[in-house]
Amino acid sequence: MVVSGEVVAVTEPKVEEEEEEEEELTDPQDELKEKCSEKKECVSLKEKLDECNARVEGRSKTAETCVEEIIDFMHCVDHCVSKTLFAKLK
Repeated sequence: MVVSGEVVAVTEPKVEEEEEEEEELTDPQDELKEKCSEKKECVSLKEKLDECNARVEGRSKTAETCVEEIIDFMHCVDHCVSKTLFAKLK
């Protein structure tokens, strides 16, 4: 900082680090999504998505995408999560 031709050093106040370790927060939605993706309702859709991905990755030139399969799978997971998510939120 320059004040009337003189250079003045500006220091920022020191912020002391907290000595206490904070508890790492986890998102309950992530945990629920994992559990729901393993439920029988969604497993068949996940298998279809995996088959589609393998098919698309196995070809060098293809117009096929797996959009429908991923939408179906995510819809199933989201529907399952929505049943219990809000009960877990504070």
